[in-house]
Amino acid sequence: MFKGSIVALVTPFKDGKVDLDALKRLVEWHVEEGTSGIVPVGTTGETPTLSHDEHEAVVAEVVKTAAGRVKVIAGAGSNSTEEAIQLARHAQEVGADGALVVTPYYNKPTQAGLYAHFEAVHDATDIPIVIYNIPGRSVVDMKPATMGELAKLPRIVGVKDSTGDIVRVSEQRMTCGNDFIQLSGEDASALGFNAHGGVGCISVTANVAPRLCAEFQQAMADGDWANALEYQDRLLPLHTAVFTEPGLVGAKYGLSLLGRCTEEVRLPLVGLTDGTKLMMKSTMENLGLLGS
Repeated sequence: MFKGSIVALVTPFKDGKVDLDALKRLVEWHVEEGTSGIVPVGTTGETPTLSHDEHEAVVAEVVKTAAGRVKVIAGAGSNSTEEAIQLARHAQEVGADGALVVTPYYNKPTQAGLYAHFEAVHDATDIPIVIYNIPGRSVVDMKPATMGELAKLPRIVGVKDSTGDIVRVSEQRMTCGNDFIQLSGEDASALGFNAHGGVGCISVTANVAPRLCAEFQQAMADGDWANALEYQDRLLPLHTAVFTEPGLVGAKYGLSLLGRCTEEVRLPLVGLTDGTKLMMKSTMENLGLLGS
């Protein structure tokens, strides 16, 4: 259902407003470059600073432009269960293939609370749901046992795992089953993640290097681990550059160098420092993404 290189898509801005024309062009580019899926309005899409109308407009436009050529997993997370339900329902209504629902941040629910939150979103919708477990941002960590219980629900289909702990993949295979879709949420450890049983990555770096990320994932799907290791070595400096400051800021700057959107971000995020800009530019040049 969901596998390979799935981009955590940036939301392009122009003069402070969502640039839907640039958004359409980004989707078309990803289709051409071999990206297998798109996640609009995740954290990388700056969803914390989008209005509800902007959030819904971005999801609808990505689904419309993708037109079934790649999977669309719409960000639908909130620390309000009712709001998460509404966002997931909208994603379902406009034809998204899935909803990415983050563990509720700031509230600090127990494992029982996490289960109840996801069960409520599941029961109120008919869309496949991917759990987004990112304790570094949400402060709570969904344990493999809890995920295993949620995996018994028919439309809880997988996880975007941003714990950075590749052993989790094996633990979650034990609790959730081998068919449960496990996607890495961390670019740099995607090789080890897939070696443990993952099937793809929801990638920030894929914003800037979609073809390389797609080829990297395909090499692993083909069982060509030696080739995948070569891709890992080539991509690691770019991962490092992108994430030197907040990843979406690095991704937007990289896209601006490619002429695909502006580098605009919304406060409280700010543009890259000059040193990181130089790192991004030189790394992209070394990978052949820019002219020297």
